[in-house]
Amino acid sequence: MPALDLSVSSVDLTRTICDIPSVSDDETTLADAIFEAVSALGHLDVYRDGDTIVARTNLGRPQRVALAGHIDTVPINGNLPVRDIEIDGQPYLWGRGTVDMKGGVAVQLTLAAELIAPRVDITWLWYDHEEVDAERNGLTRLARTRPDLFAADFAILGEPSNGNVEGGCNGNLRAIARTHGVRAHSARSWMGENAIHAAAPILARLAEYRAREVPVEGLVYREGLNAVRIGGGVAGNVIPDLCEVEVNYRFAPSRTLDEAERHVRSALEGFDVEIVDRAAGARPGLDAPLAQEFLAAVGAEPRPKYGWTDVARFSALGVPAVNYGPGDPSLAHHDEERVSYAQIEDVERGLREWLTA
Repeated sequence: MPALDLSVSSVDLTRTICDIPSVSDDETTLADAIFEAVSALGHLDVYRDGDTIVARTNLGRPQRVALAGHIDTVPINGNLPVRDIEIDGQPYLWGRGTVDMKGGVAVQLTLAAELIAPRVDITWLWYDHEEVDAERNGLTRLARTRPDLFAADFAILGEPSNGNVEGGCNGNLRAIARTHGVRAHSARSWMGENAIHAAAPILARLAEYRAREVPVEGLVYREGLNAVRIGGGVAGNVIPDLCEVEVNYRFAPSRTLDEAERHVRSALEGFDVEIVDRAAGARPGLDAPLAQEFLAAVGAEPRPKYGWTDVARFSALGVPAVNYGPGDPSLAHHDEERVSYAQIEDVERGLREWLTA
């Protein structure tokens, strides 16, 4: 098991943990390394649930802040090990996980080791399976087994936000729209019914769909309804009897899960639709006193989070939460994923000053 040295710079720590592959379902090696490193810190109480590690200060402070980050990544595609590159004279770390979101995790680990007496009590959470179905998420599991560990007055997710503060997040829903037909030999196609051809109206509706821009508590969220996968066919000489179109709906946090589901079913009316995954969005929650303090401390102008993040999980528990981490969100999951040294250092500085002021 690789050892993590939490005394190195957060840039160097980002490089180290990125070079420990942790694609979803394969997080154990990195989780072991994190658990070993933080268990050696005498000022933290450490708890482990599978590949999720929780470390807490218990100083009796009147307020508690939760800082969380997921340790899994999407699949590697020739972009590990990490490389140092230069863009416009500025140094960057290039490679899988640098943006989403091991830069943020490295900052949190650095501060977890350093901040022995912060001005608030802190709960650090590093968790598995964020990049897959919500039901497999380490925080989903932890909420069932140890809901008390989520108790906080404010939460910060280290998701990439370009070093800005992004409030709340869109909700996320996935559905399968199916068309059915009758198999036949392709030489006698008139004897069958082609399910792939029957899916054309689904694609036409999605191509014509005009997504909303929705203001929520001063931030404007952009929605989207898109086909993300399509499958069908039996063999090269068979008329297919089934076609499946996977549809992804990103919806503003003003909509509930049931409202989002009704909207998708309405948009795909007339087709066989199955909802296969759904996760609620989160309102910004920027009116909370600690949120206002945080915004002032880091000098940020809040923006909306278009993607889904686990701020929604904290929001559902009544804990206002924001996203604040290094890295350009548009490079998350990208084969050219990269983060600047400066953003890692700036986020570390902003969190340190706020947690110790």
